[in-house]
Amino acid sequence: MNFLKIAAIGAVVAMAFAGNAEAKTYKVGLDGTFAPHAMPKLSGGVEGFNVDFANELGKRLGAEMDITAAQWSGLLPGMQAGTYDFLVAPTTLTEERAKSMLFSEGYLNTDYQFAVKKGAESVTDLKQFSGKMIAVNKGSSYDRWARNLEGEVGWKVESYGTTTDAVQAVMSGRAFAVAAGNTVIAWAVKKNPLLELSYLHSTGLVFAVPFRKDSAELRNKVDAALECMKKDGFFIGISEKWFGVTPVAGSAAVTPQPGFGQPGVEGYDPTAHTPDCS
Repeated sequence: MNFLKIAAIGAVVAMAFAGNAEAKTYKVGLDGTFAPHAMPKLSGGVEGFNVDFANELGKRLGAEMDITAAQWSGLLPGMQAGTYDFLVAPTTLTEERAKSMLFSEGYLNTDYQFAVKKGAESVTDLKQFSGKMIAVNKGSSYDRWARNLEGEVGWKVESYGTTTDAVQAVMSGRAFAVAAGNTVIAWAVKKNPLLELSYLHSTGLVFAVPFRKDSAELRNKVDAALECMKKDGFFIGISEKWFGVTPVAGSAAVTPQPGFGQPGVEGYDPTAHTPDCS
């Protein structure tokens, strides 16, 4: 009787796990104030590039995505504590972060870009900004980067409370250009027809999806789905939708990587595979 009871319990448990697998829900987090990646919408909830990305990822994984919008400062600690299975917030993959978490391959390049008034002189080299005022968001990585180059480039840097304020400085003529992340600048130009994109400074860094170190199997599933999104043009579509920019050949948004994760960083798995994109 004990054997039969154990067998029956085992069957029930197995059925429960099978049901959970079919109706899997992933808890994911993002910063709901980082336009155009995620931002509040008038009807409630959030919208943006990474919201579209998260929902499409759920479809391809055959899972529900329980998306939580929270402050950026709490997202990585929350994931490490188990609050989230992984993050869909744009997260820059760095060597330091790769020591404590796993990453998918990159899906967007994260570069520095400038915007200027439409019709301004073309800039193809940083040295051409010499003597000009550059507006940045105070305390941002772009602020630190620009100030560190003041002596080398010869530009002047003015910091503003928000990127929106920095953009307005260009519109009012108080600054020649505004510098920020390439996706944020592309969004600003898309929203303001009086602006245009200017010089792009490549950092060599990418946005990638972070996971806990014990989530290799899940990371690999997401990575394979990312590769399919690149192959079938999904990232091209949402880049044009939210940034008004078509990813160039060779960029992270359209270039699948071999193995699982981003080559050259800790946690990369070189195992060859062919994702099922059917």
